[in-house]
Amino acid sequence: MNKKITLLSSIIMGTLSLFVFNPCFAVDRNNLNIEFFTRFNDDYLFKYINEAIDNNHNAKQATIRVEEYRQGVKLQFANELPKFSVAANYLGIHSPKFNPNLSVSKNAFVLPFIVNYEADFLLKNRDKTKSVQKTYEMSKFDEQSAYLALLSDVATVYTNILEYDKLIEEQEKIVDNYNQILNDNNKKLARGVINTTELNNSKNNVEQASITLENFIKQREVLLMQFAVLIGRSIDGANSIERGSIDNFEYNAVIPSEIESDVIFSRPDVKRAEMALEKAKIDIRVARKEFLPTFNITGIWAFNNIAPGSFFSWESSLAALLAGATQDIFAGGRKIANLKFQKTKYKELFEQYRHTDLEAVKEVNTSLCIIKHDTEIENKTKEKLLLEAKNLKNADKMLNRGIISKTQHIYSENIYINKNIDLTKAKTIRLVNYYTLYKTVGGKI
Repeated sequence: MNKKITLLSSIIMGTLSLFVFNPCFAVDRNNLNIEFFTRFNDDYLFKYINEAIDNNHNAKQATIRVEEYRQGVKLQFANELPKFSVAANYLGIHSPKFNPNLSVSKNAFVLPFIVNYEADFLLKNRDKTKSVQKTYEMSKFDEQSAYLALLSDVATVYTNILEYDKLIEEQEKIVDNYNQILNDNNKKLARGVINTTELNNSKNNVEQASITLENFIKQREVLLMQFAVLIGRSIDGANSIERGSIDNFEYNAVIPSEIESDVIFSRPDVKRAEMALEKAKIDIRVARKEFLPTFNITGIWAFNNIAPGSFFSWESSLAALLAGATQDIFAGGRKIANLKFQKTKYKELFEQYRHTDLEAVKEVNTSLCIIKHDTEIENKTKEKLLLEAKNLKNADKMLNRGIISKTQHIYSENIYINKNIDLTKAKTIRLVNYYTLYKTVGGKI
C-alpha cells in the first residue's frame, strides 16, 4: 500500500514539474553577480557585460543546451505515464458456415482503443527520470560556468584595450621626442658638431620606438575585434567601440585577503561534479532494479462491424485486460555488465569530484596569492615612477640653468614615460587578476 502511495505521489509531482519548469532561454543573472562590474568607476564596462550576456553566441549555446536537457526530463517522464492509442483497421475474413442463422460480415472495420502502462511498483522509471533530472541540473551549472568565463573575458579584454590606449598615447610621446632629437642631430651634423654614427643612432631610436608603437596599435586592433565578437557585434564597427580611460579605471571595493570554504565549494564546477556523483548513485540503483521483473498492464476496447448491431454498441465491441510480470531469464550478461559499469563510473566520478575540490581550493588561493604579489609589484612600480618624476623635475631645473642640453632632458623625459608605461602594465595585470578571482569563486565576491 505504501509503495502505491509513493508511486502515485511521484507521478503527481512529476506531472506538476511539467508545468512548473517553464521554458527559459536566458541565464539567471543573479547567479552571476554582475554588480561586481559596476565597481570599476567606468560607465561602459557594465553596459558591455549586459550586452555580452544578451548577444554572445557561445554562451547562448549553453543556455539552449539547458533547455534541451529540460525537455529530456519531460521525455523520460513520459515513460512513467500510461500510453493511450487508437488504430483504424480493415479486416477481410472468411469463416465456415457452422450455423446458417449466424451472419458474419466478410468485410469489416475494427477500431481498437489500446492503453499500455508499465506499473512502476519498483520505482525504476522514477529513478530513470531522477537521473535525467540530474543531467539537466548539471547543464545549468555548465551554463553558469560558461557565463562566468565569458564575463571574465569581456572585462579582461576591455581592460587590456584601455591599457593599450594608454600605451599608445605614451609611446607616441616617445616617438615625438626621438624625432625631436633626430631633427636636432641633423642640424648638428650639418654644422659638423656630431658624426654620422650619432645621427644613425638617433634614427635607430626613432625606428625602434615606431616599431613598438606599431605593435601596440596592432594589439589594440586585435583586441577590439575580439571584444566585438565577445559582445556579439560585427567587427566592422570594432574601432568605434566607446570606452573609458585606464587612468580612472579602478576597483572601488575591497578585495578580500581570504575566501570562505563555503564560497569555494559552491562553485558551479564543484556543484556539477557533486551532481554527477548523485546521478551515478541513481544509475547504480537503476542497474540493480533491471534484475527485477517488469510489470505491464494492457487494456483493449475494440469496436467492429463483424457481428450484427450498431458499430459503437456493446454487442459489437471486444474488451480485454491483460496484466502480468515479465522477467528475463538470460540476457547474455548484459545486466551484470551494466551494473559493474555503473559502479566503475561512480568510482571514476568520485575521484573526479575529489580532484575538482582540490583544484577549486588551489585556484582560489593561487588567485589571492597572485593579487597580493602583483599589488606589491605595482606599489614598487609607483615608487620608481615617483623617483623618476623627481629626476625629471631636477632635469627641468638643470635645463633652465643650462647645465644639460635639450637632448639630455628629452632622454630623462623618455625614461619617465617608460616608467609610466610600466605602471600602466602593472595596474592592468592587477585588475585582470580581480576578474580571475571573480571567476574562480563563482562570481561570489
